[in-house]
Amino acid sequence: MDFGEYNIKIEEKTLKKLASISNGDVRTALNGLEIAVLTTPISEDGYIHITDEIIKNSVQTRKAVFDKNGDSHYDNISAFIKSMRGSDPDATVFYLARALNGGEDPMFLARRIVICASEDVGLANPNALVVANNAMQAVHMIGMPEARIILSEAAIYVATSKKSNSAYMAINKALEDVQTKDTGEIPMHIRNAPIEKMRELGYNEGYLYPHNFPGHYVEQQYLPDKMLGTKYYNEE
Repeated sequence: MDFGEYNIKIEEKTLKKLASISNGDVRTALNGLEIAVLTTPISEDGYIHITDEIIKNSVQTRKAVFDKNGDSHYDNISAFIKSMRGSDPDATVFYLARALNGGEDPMFLARRIVICASEDVGLANPNALVVANNAMQAVHMIGMPEARIILSEAAIYVATSKKSNSAYMAINKALEDVQTKDTGEIPMHIRNAPIEKMRELGYNEGYLYPHNFPGHYVEQQYLPDKMLGTKYYNEE
């Protein structure tokens, strides 16, 4: 739009407000100014007077400096995840808002919350995974703008939960072992024996059914001989 054909009066402080609301985004500023000019009637003096209030109403959304396809996308999502992990709900909501304002896919954010609930909260509060997973389903069904509330609730819940990465560490260590070591054979007594021939070969022989014992527990070997004594899960 060419503003040269209009008689416009706008004070410097109002231009600064426009720049502030637009957060340095030239396109947002120009679009806001265009709306302001086109929707403001000409005064008796022949000028279109653009005030702070008109600018505020014309620039509907303040755009954060956020490129969802560039480095800022990765920086912001990293900050979002680290804030949840670090138990800071205020920073969590800030980076969530920044992502939503920048056009981030709500389902992408919901998946990050689910991952954090499992990886960082884990067994310290297993209900966090239930909340996060339900939130992801709700976001999928409802969509924006209401999805922002669901995401906020789930993210804050994860951020304020106690933390434990014991499940994360356990599976990583176990995967490393099965990928890099000769871990031996599954003990015969805990192997499946669907047919008589397998039972004759010793499959499932000697297995102790825990529920037949006091406290539903009985001592017996589960790990292969080569892995006896290995600890994967460390209760915190």
